[in-house]
Amino acid sequence: MNLTRRSFASSLGGLVAVSALPTLAADDPSVFPARGRFERLSLAYRRIDAGATSPFSILHISDTHLSSAYPGEADGADKMKSMERRTRTFGGRQEEALRDSLAWARENVDYVLHTGDLIDWQSEANFDLVKKYYGDTMFGSMGNHEFYTYLPGEKHTWQEAFKERSWPILKDAFPVDARFAARTVNGVNFICMDDVFGTVQPDLVERFHAEAKKGLPIVLCMHVPFFTDFIWQVRCRFRRPHDGRFTSAAVPEAGGDFKRQLEDKVTRDFIAYLKGEPLLKGILAGHLHCDVQDRFSPTAMQYVVGGNFMFHGEEILFA
Repeated sequence: MNLTRRSFASSLGGLVAVSALPTLAADDPSVFPARGRFERLSLAYRRIDAGATSPFSILHISDTHLSSAYPGEADGADKMKSMERRTRTFGGRQEEALRDSLAWARENVDYVLHTGDLIDWQSEANFDLVKKYYGDTMFGSMGNHEFYTYLPGEKHTWQEAFKERSWPILKDAFPVDARFAARTVNGVNFICMDDVFGTVQPDLVERFHAEAKKGLPIVLCMHVPFFTDFIWQVRCRFRRPHDGRFTSAAVPEAGGDFKRQLEDKVTRDFIAYLKGEPLLKGILAGHLHCDVQDRFSPTAMQYVVGGNFMFHGEEILFA
């Protein structure tokens, strides 16, 4: 069933109708008198021939890493220290980048998709920023950082049990079921799945198969990409620039999320299935903070968008 922009915003994982976005101030022409509006944004342009009943476009962003806190919060002193440290890590212009992105989207696309790490860690101030920019229409994919607190003594793990304590907290800030959501827009089924630690859970695989039985073209939206050899090479180059230029075409040894995907049977089998699923028309992800794309299957490209905290985004036309 086709949806209006407004009803689509309240139901589809990660997509926010532009009509529901707040009205935001754009660049001050007195500051940049000789520059184009929104010139700070670094946008890529994609096209996915998904078999849409009519064309539409989205702005895909990820990894904004908002890093604010209030002094009066619980554990306020520790959170203020985290705010200083993490804001320095991401450059301090994260909210500005998000504001510019949403203002640009209002004028240029139909929907906004955010694939996780909207916030860098849990704080009342960060949750208020989520509500400020998306309000009740936010239905986004979670990233791994939505589960972090950066409090002394907290040990981050890559196990599902680590996330369990955060679901009730996140549901208050993001009023959606962020583990799995599927809705159709113009004949294209967007499926948002939780894979914030690189792997997928059996119950979500079952829900994906149920959606595939509808026979509609599918766009899969996640935080962590399903690594191809090339995407892993780019990730290693981006994260380890001190290694210098490549001296070989060999794929670097798998680690982190890539290694977990290779070792987890449920995830490994799901990836193998997806590579042979003709309904899959694209995969949209973030997490790596760099722009990279690669062929995932005969019918689907995988697009990883750069960090929104660096003003990155991509406009995707669905035809």
